[in-house]
Amino acid sequence: MADLFAYPDHPGAKARDTAFAAAEDAAPRAPRLRARAFAIIAKSNGLTADQVAARMGASILSIRPRITELTRLGLIRDCGERRLNASGKKAIVWMAVQPDRLNRKEPS
Repeated sequence: MADLFAYPDHPGAKARDTAFAAAEDAAPRAPRLRARAFAIIAKSNGLTADQVAARMGASILSIRPRITELTRLGLIRDCGERRLNASGKKAIVWMAVQPDRLNRKEPS
């Protein structure tokens, strides 16, 4: 049986008291942020974590972990493309495994 309080369903932490405190603090918001991030990615042609955070009006520090969680849950994948992020470094472009844009039915 899956542990619903374990990573990636629940924010994770490294073996440091500050990390555990941060994960505990993020836990109530994580499912909502993860769902919003996924919805934004699913409706796109791929976005970096920075782009997702910008569209959400959220801190990249709260969104990057949600992107990792979505990846580990098998909902998004690295599409192979890279774009520059806010710091000028190459960032992974994430795409939904089954993007909404591919699930739309064409009008008859």
